[in-house]
Amino acid sequence: MTGSIGLHRRLVGWYENLPLPAGQILGMATAVAVGRVRPAPIPGPRVIHRAVGVAALAAGAALNAWALAERRRRTSGRFELEQPESLVTTGPYALSRHPMYVGWWFIHLGAGLLFGSAWVAATIPAATFVEHRFGVLVEEWMLEREFGDEFARYRERVPRYLTPWRSRPAVRPPS
Repeated sequence: MTGSIGLHRRLVGWYENLPLPAGQILGMATAVAVGRVRPAPIPGPRVIHRAVGVAALAAGAALNAWALAERRRRTSGRFELEQPESLVTTGPYALSRHPMYVGWWFIHLGAGLLFGSAWVAATIPAATFVEHRFGVLVEEWMLEREFGDEFARYRERVPRYLTPWRSRPAVRPPS
């Protein structure tokens, strides 16, 4: 009996720390639901859509796994995704202040391509807007309150999302 309780606690802890951004989950569900009612197939060879979709899914999952591993590596006690002990600026966090969101964009894109649904062209921007407005900006406000000048320096050095250029400083969100 104790073994099953321990397993249950580990599964609950794992689930609680799984980064599932509501915007992307809702966006993918919307693409599937609308696609069933009004299919919008992507033109072109299905084999290419599937190959690119699998690659995007794999890239997004790998980025999320790397970001989670880096966060866990920087945690000395019990890992809690929403309660960082310190500001993580290494690994994928040296490339983007929000690598898990970026990972989910790739997952969303990959799922849409894998299933051949053009609806993904509408659901990704909508989901990303919702996450940016109600997730990212709020998280950055909380990180600024928690880590002060350390976060301000990080924000100046690392872009919010991924950009092809590194020398350009990140734009500060409106107050």
